[in-house]
Amino acid sequence: AVEKIAASVRHYFNRREPFRIYHGSTNSTRQTVHRPERMVDISSLSRVVKIDSQARTALVEPNVPMDRLVEATIKHGLIPPVVMEFPGITAGGGFAGTGGESSSFKYGYFNEIVNSVEIVLGNGEVVTASNKENQDLLHGASGAVGSLGITTLLELQLIQAKKYVKTTYHSLRSIPETIKKIKEETLNPELDYVDGILFSKQHGVVITGSLTDDIPAAAQVQSFSDANDPWYYLHVKEKTLECVGPVHEYIPLAEYLFRYDRGGFWVGASAFEYFKFPFTQFTRWWLDDFLHTRMLYKALHASGQSRNYIVQDLALPYSTVENFIDYTTESFGIWPLWLCPLRQTRLPTMHPHFPETEADGKTLKPMLNVGLWGFGPAQHDRFVAKNRELEHKLRQLGGMKWLYAHTYYEEDEFWEMFDRQWYEDLRKIYKAESLLSVWHKVKVDSNTDKQVANNGWDEWALQLWPLGGLRGLRKAIESGEYLIARNSTWKTKEAPKQGK
Repeated sequence: AVEKIAASVRHYFNRREPFRIYHGSTNSTRQTVHRPERMVDISSLSRVVKIDSQARTALVEPNVPMDRLVEATIKHGLIPPVVMEFPGITAGGGFAGTGGESSSFKYGYFNEIVNSVEIVLGNGEVVTASNKENQDLLHGASGAVGSLGITTLLELQLIQAKKYVKTTYHSLRSIPETIKKIKEETLNPELDYVDGILFSKQHGVVITGSLTDDIPAAAQVQSFSDANDPWYYLHVKEKTLECVGPVHEYIPLAEYLFRYDRGGFWVGASAFEYFKFPFTQFTRWWLDDFLHTRMLYKALHASGQSRNYIVQDLALPYSTVENFIDYTTESFGIWPLWLCPLRQTRLPTMHPHFPETEADGKTLKPMLNVGLWGFGPAQHDRFVAKNRELEHKLRQLGGMKWLYAHTYYEEDEFWEMFDRQWYEDLRKIYKAESLLSVWHKVKVDSNTDKQVANNGWDEWALQLWPLGGLRGLRKAIESGEYLIARNSTWKTKEAPKQGK
């Protein structure tokens, strides 16, 4: 399969023709136009090749999603240190994009757990990049969205798994308190996971987790994968709304790792809002098949709603986060917000970064990610303008966005944030100059996007309520991806309600 991919790349290289990569799935929110005659198909690379229990490594192909990876490693009593919280995000996507999760305060982005990658370069040559060979390529390709080559194999680090995550909810009553608390908790060496949810200006929750095999006899054990289970964010909100002190519970490990899958954090609630459908425990149970992240992504793209839905992850220095949230509150009015502390990767990098260091002059200060997900303006020009406003404010406050989402920076403006010379040197060394650059891959052409939206009856009709939503629903059902969640073996079939 790899030789076939390499031959296809050589074909485009010799003809000096650009091409795109077809992975078979996406967790990007950008609309893309597929041209099969200009596509390199790597969708078949989806195997877990080997789990080495002694070395604590996993050899996987790029399209292995997180749920299949966890199912394979947990059988050996192991898990990756960083697991993206949506089951359908792939290992290759986490490496080529930016994967920052609740363990990233400790381990960094997903690329930090990658020992080596096999990459097809822009001229069709197949090379290995690791800390022993082509180290600059290993570092540079992470976050470069495939613009330095096509990843065909990854070796991942693994750590010892435990049965449960002891989860603690710290309820706070203001934004500054929440930001301060989350930073304090990241300094606790006993913790394995830290993230947070801001439900409003007056209600924040910092969530901490520690891996454990032991639970007290009277401890509460909670799962989140079954249709009868609560959505995680609603559960957290209910647990902390009235409480004063910390609240503890125990969550089976895989249930914790994918706790945000049902409802896609809280994005799934927008589907109920769009269809003007009651948002109740019964309706969430009844429509559960449609409300896992794989199905939500399918529906979002097919409905055309991704053109006016804000899905942005935005990393900032701790010192400017409160200012930024004040801005999003006034300008977007979107709640809840997700908070995820991040350990920075070394510079230069294509990941979000801020060059301020600790007192030692070497260690980069951590950043805090803000997940901003909700409806934007329905009118296209206003939607673009709000996104541009967001980008300007983010830069003003020293922040950077993750590149999976809508990106409107002009090319010169984009490269003011990254080390262009370093990146271009890598493209030259590794024969990637014929590949689309990272800016060309992530940039949304607002004029083209607008033309596509108005191109023909089908695209125009998607803008009419509820036609777009109904089309998204139909396409999601036709994909059959609801069966993946139904048949996943990581799920706790009958979670105990109390420890033993």
